[in-house]
Amino acid sequence: MTVWNWLAVGGAAVLALVAVAEIRRRAGTGTSARRFFRHPTAAPALFVLAFFVTVALAAPLVTPYRPYVQIDIARLANHAPSAQFPLGTDPFGRDVWSRLVYGARISLGIGALAMLVAVTTGVVVGGVAGYFRRWVDATLMRLVDVGLAMPRVFMLLMVVALWEHVPLTVLVLLIGLTGWFGTSRLVRAEVLSVREREFVAAARALGAEPARVIFRHVLPNAAAPIIVSAALGIGNVMLLEAGLSFLGLGVPSPAPSWGNMIADGWPKMAVAWWASTFPGLAISLVVMALNAVGDALRDALDPRKETA
Repeated sequence: MTVWNWLAVGGAAVLALVAVAEIRRRAGTGTSARRFFRHPTAAPALFVLAFFVTVALAAPLVTPYRPYVQIDIARLANHAPSAQFPLGTDPFGRDVWSRLVYGARISLGIGALAMLVAVTTGVVVGGVAGYFRRWVDATLMRLVDVGLAMPRVFMLLMVVALWEHVPLTVLVLLIGLTGWFGTSRLVRAEVLSVREREFVAAARALGAEPARVIFRHVLPNAAAPIIVSAALGIGNVMLLEAGLSFLGLGVPSPAPSWGNMIADGWPKMAVAWWASTFPGLAISLVVMALNAVGDALRDALDPRKETA
């Protein structure tokens, strides 16, 4: 790595610290925000997430090589970590740091987008079921029961096996559309509670359309558990994508994702442990950070702690 690359990495770390401090300053006046940052791991977890997002966005600045470049496969394959290659090289002579940073774009992007698909679908289905009830609720919840009864990994393996190389868009949709069942049940329970409140009855009495009542009055008041579920779910989606990529059914190599980086390096663990260890550590750090943020959000948005 060059001096400019190291400076860019340092700049990314400083920017992540500034972002966390600014979030804390802007949100520091609210009771929920104070409870969030009172959680011992909330601020460090936000820093970890902000740092990975920053380096992923600034990948061309913080990496010395493109992720596909085989620098010198004959001489530099499985090269140990050094000043030139801070995380070493993989069995194909590619810089692990460069692939790790570019892989963050794919792994984080798939996690966020697939969770967005899952949450959107779950919110719509759960909101409609909880608001209309009766046969609509019964029909949609039986569909959810079927989805929950089938192992998610089995469904994904069965569908992904139909493609030789799964496009990223299809992979995101598959992961998202097999992960909304739990969210829909959560949303339905919240909607069943909120729909009986006075402001919802008043909106219906004024002639508001059901769609307007659901999306304008009901769902915003059921947002807290949805936010917590999404924060915790992104980590699970990332682990699922990494598992599929490790098996060769997710993101195909040479496109870098943390899962296929582990797959590329594990046969040489005895002589080149770094090729698999560092992407595994990256996954662990990000998933633990997401879980910590989810736990802090759950404490901060818990209505039973309003008087705490």
